[in-house]
Amino acid sequence: MRIVLNHYFSEIISIDNLLEAWKEFEKGKKKKPDVQQFSLKLMDNILSLHRDLSQGKYRHGGYESFIINDPKQRHIHKACVRDRLLHHAVYRRLYPFFNRTFISDSFSSRKGKGTHRAVSRFRQFAGKVSENNTKTCWVLKCDIRKFFASINHEILFSILATHIKDEKVMALLREIIESHSSFGLGTGLPLGNLTSQLFVNIYLNELDQFVKHRLRVKHYIRYADDFVFLSRDRESLERICLEVGIFLAEKIKLKLNLDKTSIQALASGVDFLGYVIFPYHIVLRTRTKKRMFQRVSKKNKSSYLGILTHCDGYKLEEKIKTLVT
Repeated sequence: MRIVLNHYFSEIISIDNLLEAWKEFEKGKKKKPDVQQFSLKLMDNILSLHRDLSQGKYRHGGYESFIINDPKQRHIHKACVRDRLLHHAVYRRLYPFFNRTFISDSFSSRKGKGTHRAVSRFRQFAGKVSENNTKTCWVLKCDIRKFFASINHEILFSILATHIKDEKVMALLREIIESHSSFGLGTGLPLGNLTSQLFVNIYLNELDQFVKHRLRVKHYIRYADDFVFLSRDRESLERICLEVGIFLAEKIKLKLNLDKTSIQALASGVDFLGYVIFPYHIVLRTRTKKRMFQRVSKKNKSSYLGILTHCDGYKLEEKIKTLVT
């Protein structure tokens, strides 16, 4: 039996929640022209949004579309300030509830998680599976093909409906989700929305629960659509890969990216979340190093040096210090 969200529509759209959402939304964005324009008549804009929501008149606007390279090419869709404020208001109420339903080894877009903790967990699992590097540890790496663009709206609604009984909340979520489509009506979430980060975790929590409770896999880590399985038995990983592929296709209409799905020994080095992990050491991925040296400056030097604390990067650290003084 699934637990049910106890927040109601009136709480999500309350003026207090919208004001708190604004405080969170504007952090780091106060100099943006569209944010400044919205803030000039902040209370009028918030009251207008609240009124439209409470009267059932709210309609999500369109998106500004652009491409970024970070490092691979991504198609970003950016909503207007009014809609992004609502995304934050929805997120504030839904995230704490759904976060309790996620497995502990899901690390993307969650407070207290992130890439570094995922890599640390990977190394912990590797030590257990390999019995402190005395046995061969095999790693199954999986990736989902065109993940954000392939999210099926109706399947997402059905998952949300098992937890949310307030029809007005569901109608609002439908308005947000259906504001964007990728391959035609009924699929895709925009990369630029805060709510999308939560929705994709809710969507792939179905996979997480299948892996943990049906396949009963202990050593499994997921970060967004990158996930790994560790085992001493290569054949068991081949079976897991097959079963996961079937589950994704049949239950949530996703496909494994076969070009990025592989089984390899930890001893050969496993590329995971920007690092290459070996039994006794960890290094930055070559692409990550190149991008770092292209972008490093006095302003961001400390953040890059922080990244290097999570791997064997002493020589890189010294090189950065020499380049940026």
